[in-house]
Amino acid sequence: MLSVVIATQDSEQALLPTLAALVPGATATLVREVIIADGGSRDATTEIAEGAGCDVLTLAAPLAQRLKAAAAKARSGWLMFLPPGSVPDPTWVGDVARFTEETELRRLGASRAAVFRPSSSAEPSMAGEALSLLRRALGGKPRREQGLIIHRQFYDSVGGHRPDVSDPEADLISRLGRRNIVLLRSGAMMLSFGDP
Repeated sequence: MLSVVIATQDSEQALLPTLAALVPGATATLVREVIIADGGSRDATTEIAEGAGCDVLTLAAPLAQRLKAAAAKARSGWLMFLPPGSVPDPTWVGDVARFTEETELRRLGASRAAVFRPSSSAEPSMAGEALSLLRRALGGKPRREQGLIIHRQFYDSVGGHRPDVSDPEADLISRLGRRNIVLLRSGAMMLSFGDP
């Protein structure tokens, strides 16, 4: 099972489609909980999250500290980090379930993570697929909108999100190592709402 962590800051519009995309995971009992690591939103972000049944952790702290605190609070062995506005393809539930099951069966939980393919639309194109594969082959690192699925043991072993860097999400991906990150078949598209 997964604990989904979403870091928010005045993200009411972007949060709604991300939460809606998680419903099939909750229905399939893959998603155990959703933790919102909020930085003190002044809009309806926390009300939306609470109304959806999410656990809300409000901290007036930098992003890395909020993400790490939410991960520490999580009750599942698997963590899925998503930014608000990131919407995984409808096939994400099966892909993530297969990835976590295979990783556990092969006892690779302490050395393997996964990200969604970048997607610019709900329907992946051959050209988009080819660009994604080329970017990865040329050493391109995953971006935050691709999310991150990681076992808690692996997350803890690399020190989680570090507060002393300018981009804690990119820093974590870099420390995991490209060879340890699986690119899932499902994509995730980032919707834009002009959030800060």
